[in-house]
Amino acid sequence: MGTISQPGWWAAVILAFAGVVLALALAPVYALLSLPLIIAVSLRLLAPTPLPPHAGKPTAKPAYPPPDFPPPEAMDPAPATDPVIEHRLRGIALQGQGQLDAAFDAFRQCPLDDSMLDVVYNLALEYERRRQFDRAAAVLHHLRGGRPGYRDVEQRIRRAELMVETSGTAAAVKAPGERMMLGRYEVQRELGKGAMGVVYLGRDPQIGRVVAIKTVALSQEFDSEELAEVKERFFREAETAGRLAHPHIVTIYDAGDSDGLAFIAMELLRGHDLTRNVKPDTLLPVTSVIELGAQAADALDYAHAQGVIHRDIKPANLVYERARRTVKITDFGIARITDSSRTRTGMVLGTPSYMSPEQLTGKAFDGRSDIFSLAVTLYQLLTGQLPFRADSMATLVQRISLEEPMPASELRPDLPVEIDAILARAMNKDPDKRYQRADDFARALRGLHTEEGDLWV
Repeated sequence: MGTISQPGWWAAVILAFAGVVLALALAPVYALLSLPLIIAVSLRLLAPTPLPPHAGKPTAKPAYPPPDFPPPEAMDPAPATDPVIEHRLRGIALQGQGQLDAAFDAFRQCPLDDSMLDVVYNLALEYERRRQFDRAAAVLHHLRGGRPGYRDVEQRIRRAELMVETSGTAAAVKAPGERMMLGRYEVQRELGKGAMGVVYLGRDPQIGRVVAIKTVALSQEFDSEELAEVKERFFREAETAGRLAHPHIVTIYDAGDSDGLAFIAMELLRGHDLTRNVKPDTLLPVTSVIELGAQAADALDYAHAQGVIHRDIKPANLVYERARRTVKITDFGIARITDSSRTRTGMVLGTPSYMSPEQLTGKAFDGRSDIFSLAVTLYQLLTGQLPFRADSMATLVQRISLEEPMPASELRPDLPVEIDAILARAMNKDPDKRYQRADDFARALRGLHTEEGDLWV
């Protein structure tokens, strides 16, 4: 049923009234003719507006077709992420952020299948680029354990371990699978280790010369700010030592720096250093020791004349070639390289038990300090013990500076009696009272008479 709105009612009344007034004004006849039209229009305006069919009724929800998917209670839960994939992606992300150790931890949670081999291998390469060769070796060993023979893992393991032995610094190498190189020298095998680095057997492929290559771990002794200056000094000292040409001084052929690893290529000696002959049950015959001492003194006299002080004379730096009955001094100039580093860190230059009082206490010293050190070395080679021994550095300094050692002949009665006076003069606390030249020390040694005669072992 329709309803009449309030505005429509008033409009109809006003329209009818206006029509009647207009008709009467124009003419009565027109008024009679237009009266039906006015009534019709008014009735149309007064007619109620019909409501839509659903007016007044509650609106019903439209009838849509049922959904095609099952109800929530019937749906499967979301599939869980594969933990192996999670570890792999996490490791890759960590490696991209530079967190290599954390990346390796993540990769180790994954089986070494085909999808992981290159990923882990690339991590090892990244460690190598950062010169973290100990960690590179660990990753490579992990690879080898899971997949033996994979790519060039074996060669890279050997190279990484070589770099670890040489204090974690890098050596220049050729393509994987070729022989290790230090500069232009082929590294063939390790000969030994020292306080400053590792010594290798090497070969110069250009001329076929076999050499000993001594690596010097400068990067461990000095920080990055000092390293450039120290390397320059290293090459300067190596050049100076390389000019020394004496039958009792090891010949230096070359010095280089291979990707941060300093090295010296030198004459390969067929012998051993004298550290194996400093114990009572391994001593050499007296005649041998005296002659070797005289040879070393000859070499020192020559070096001092060239303005070169050794600074670290001791049994480890004297190489005995038994077949040739000769000794050669090694490591000229090496001790000086570490001077500033060891002094800065509270250490003393050289090996304290063999040092002169002036060197040990940081005073100025010259070639006469080498004479003192050689005398200490000969004392040990003759008796099997050091002339100055102590349990602490402070006590050692005091004894070397103030106390006189026991005469060598009291420890070994078969020594010539003159040896005590010779060694005592060479080890005098006052440099001015020692032999002033190493040549004087050599002549004094050769003037000794022993009961052994010409006996060499």
